[in-house]
Amino acid sequence: MSEAWLNKVNWSTDGLVTAVTQDAATGRVLMVAWMDREALKLTWQKNEAVYWSRSRKKLWHKGEESGHFQKIKEIRLDCDGDVILLEVEQLGGIACHTGRESCFFNRLEDGKWVEVDPVIKSPKEIYRTDNPVNKNPKR
Repeated sequence: MSEAWLNKVNWSTDGLVTAVTQDAATGRVLMVAWMDREALKLTWQKNEAVYWSRSRKKLWHKGEESGHFQKIKEIRLDCDGDVILLEVEQLGGIACHTGRESCFFNRLEDGKWVEVDPVIKSPKEIYRTDNPVNKNPKR
């Protein structure tokens, strides 16, 4: 199958594109990450979100350690071709590594950042070494 659709993306000079991930059911923005060409291609092929981790310098299949996979409902490209929108079903209801639904849990109030969303599950429990997902991430 042709991969010409990947050429429509306006990749940055370092080969990345911003990816905004949104809950398909509620519309809430869950997270913002980066994708390279391979991550976007794998996301489309697997029907699960795959990102490029700039800090780890490697592909990152969302949920591979936590079990909180993101099932793709729709992939969109913005008018300038430089932002991907992933509409997903967030498995486990947790997108953030802090154990919250969304990475956007801080709200500016009176000149201070206030954590306004609860932790659903402790990161220590999600990422512990005896978590079955961490022992066998292939499900």
